[in-house]
Amino acid sequence: MMNRLVPLLLLAASPALADSPVVEGAVANETRGGWSFSVTVRHPDTGWDHYADAWAVFALDGTKLGERVLLHPHETEQPFTRSQSGIQIPEGTESVIIRAHDSVHGWGADYVLELP
Repeated sequence: MMNRLVPLLLLAASPALADSPVVEGAVANETRGGWSFSVTVRHPDTGWDHYADAWAVFALDGTKLGERVLLHPHETEQPFTRSQSGIQIPEGTESVIIRAHDSVHGWGADYVLELP
């Protein structure tokens, strides 16, 4: 009986995940002032009450290394790409996690990026 409930529970949770922000891609480049990230986000922005309002770079241990705050909805621009420079990445770091955030659901799924 429990084996039959698991798929149903997953389906019940799916609508909430459908509106979460998704990082579709990212590029990182090391510069003299730190790292520069260009991150592509997709989210069904519906206006000021529900929109992707940030993305952030995290170390694998969960430490936030940098963030780009998004100041307005992108209802007619999907997906969209925004950049942030000057992010300090500890020496020897080989990969980072990037997550997008929205004003209703919070942080979306992890996007793991291997650094060049």
